Amino acid sequence: MVASQIRGRGIADRRVLAALATVPRHHFVPPSLERSAYDDAPLPVGHGQTISQPYIVALMTAALRPRRHHRVLEIGTGTGYQTAVLAHLVARVHTIERLPALAEAAATRLAGLGYRNVVCRVGDGTLGWPEAGPFDGILVTAAAPAVPAPLLAQLAVGGRAAVPVGDLGLQDLRVVERLPDGYCEWSEGGCRFVPLIGRHGFPEGV
Repeated sequence: MVASQIRGRGIADRRVLAALATVPRHHFVPPSLERSAYDDAPLPVGHGQTISQPYIVALMTAALRPRRHHRVLEIGTGTGYQTAVLAHLVARVHTIERLPALAEAAATRLAGLGYRNVVCRVGDGTLGWPEAGPFDGILVTAAAPAVPAPLLAQLAVGGRAAVPVGDLGLQDLRVVERLPDGYCEWSEGGCRFVPLIGRHGFPEGV
């Protein structure tokens, strides 16, 4: 998976590649899909949600330029796969999931696999986690109509956010870096995610 789908498509960050090679992706998909866990494709995980394809996980992770001392906020825990990848790379991961069943299962799974630097919460991820910020990185695993303003406010100077932005079809992966005097934003290409539901996202039921 790492050699052909990730390194072979231009991801060069050695620490990110090592994390992807280490995390047992088959533990983060439904048992019926374990044989497809390392395919370069998103997979359904229930509750109308998906686990992102490995390449997109690598691309978004690398875009944050994660360092060992960083504190990262993840919006959309899902099954916890992206969370686990981040946990290998940074000091602390705060992750928010709006669906209690997914959040509880992910927290149990991550704890069982030995991840001790992860803090989970159920809530509206578009509001972020103000009391735990600012964050060196913010990664959003669902598509927003625009980069949520509360998340930008919780980004540390020098930090980066990776957010899929667009309608409910094809989106644009936006990376935003906070500078001392503002923000710099650019595109990392097209992507496709489930909608980000919340006050600064899409309404329930879209």
